[in-house]
Amino acid sequence: METIAMPAINLAVIMPEILLSCIAMVLLLVNVFVPGKNKAYLGYLSIIGLAVTAASAVGGWGPSVSAFNGSVVQDNYAIFFKVIFIISAALAILIADRYMVQEDCNQGELYPMVLFATVGMMLMASGTDLMVIFLGLELLSIPLYILAGWNRDNLASNEAGLKYFLLGAFSTGFLLYGMALTYGATGSTKIQAISAYVMGNPGVASNPLFIVGMLLIAVGFSFKIAAAPFHMWTPDVYQGAPTPMTAFMSAGPKAAGFAAFIRVMIFAFPMLRAEWSDLLWILAVLTMTVGNIIALSQDNVKRMLAYSSIAHAGYALVGFAAVNAEGAAGILFYMLSYAFMNIGAFGVIVLITKKGEINGNVQDLAGFGHKKPLLAMVLSIFLFSLAGMPPTAGFIGKFYLFSAAIKAGYVWLAIIGVLNSAASLYYYLRVMVFMYMKDPTEDFEWAGATPAIAVCLLVAVGATLVLGVVPGTVLELAQKAVQF
Repeated sequence: METIAMPAINLAVIMPEILLSCIAMVLLLVNVFVPGKNKAYLGYLSIIGLAVTAASAVGGWGPSVSAFNGSVVQDNYAIFFKVIFIISAALAILIADRYMVQEDCNQGELYPMVLFATVGMMLMASGTDLMVIFLGLELLSIPLYILAGWNRDNLASNEAGLKYFLLGAFSTGFLLYGMALTYGATGSTKIQAISAYVMGNPGVASNPLFIVGMLLIAVGFSFKIAAAPFHMWTPDVYQGAPTPMTAFMSAGPKAAGFAAFIRVMIFAFPMLRAEWSDLLWILAVLTMTVGNIIALSQDNVKRMLAYSSIAHAGYALVGFAAVNAEGAAGILFYMLSYAFMNIGAFGVIVLITKKGEINGNVQDLAGFGHKKPLLAMVLSIFLFSLAGMPPTAGFIGKFYLFSAAIKAGYVWLAIIGVLNSAASLYYYLRVMVFMYMKDPTEDFEWAGATPAIAVCLLVAVGATLVLGVVPGTVLELAQKAVQF
């Protein structure tokens, strides 16, 4: 009888995912068996679990190690992104408890859902097989659908969850069909095997099956990163979802989409690099412009930040279109910076809004700078960073991305990016005008920071300023991470 050789299993490669999955399942059981309506302790346990997971992930920094027959890899690129995901989850959890108590939707399952979504993001970053990336995407998406519609008593949240589910499933169909066509053209779902097949059979690069597969995969990922014209779900979902979950969705999943998108396009479709680079050029311009132009007319702060998020995806696509090491490293740095400044901004919004988010418009911030000067200053720092003003992390990130485009010969792309960044100043400064130059209509006595939110804002402000003043160490780590 013929013996079947079992492939070597190296669980150390996916140890961060295993740890976080186990912690999430334990928290589910703790939530069931520990009585009481106060579920804040689950948030603190989640933070501890994320810290342990981060230590496990960072401990793998160094030479790349693959496992499961080349389906997953532990490399510096994946580790850098995993740190971004963990930071995004931790910051979102810190601002969640106050909001969930205020909105009477403080069910303990919220925290395990965030952790499971983080596991999905980590699989997307470390996956080197299209099926593993797809499984990670689904593990990310299903908890996000639940989190978007978490506030069952709020019609906007219900609508957000339904829209996200329908359009997310629709976009997943594009992605999966593209993966199926790529498999049909090359006979493999492993990224390295696809690349080797294309190199050995140059004719496959002109195969319509292969080209359509690449385009559908690009469309699927464009949905996930909210790139125009595949952004239509973003404003309604971001506005309707609970604010802490909006903060989480705007940072972590977007970074996960870029992590998988970059790895797949660079390694699976190297023969078509010129074609998809030009496609990303157009996508970057369209995304930046659409996001910023529509954001100019928004009164709701969350909706404005949703369109701002679309524009920031466009800035990151500038570095992607450059297809060089500087552009890839710039995306890593920018995603990390964006997690701090965007979640920090949403953390202040959590404090400003009342039950039902009835005062979430720009006009409702009138006089906030006089009544709550410290919080207003913190929000201003985040808005300046989002606008790309020095000395903040947003400025360094954009500078690095646009410099990469110029080095790649995309001078006009960098110019369009700078012009878009300048246009975004209007709607960010508009918020500050109302905070500091309008007479207060509220006393904002409810806008006091809890210890958890205070920690979140302190960490976010510190990171935003430190990465803007002394970015050298993190930039070096990002450069090392993209040395595949």
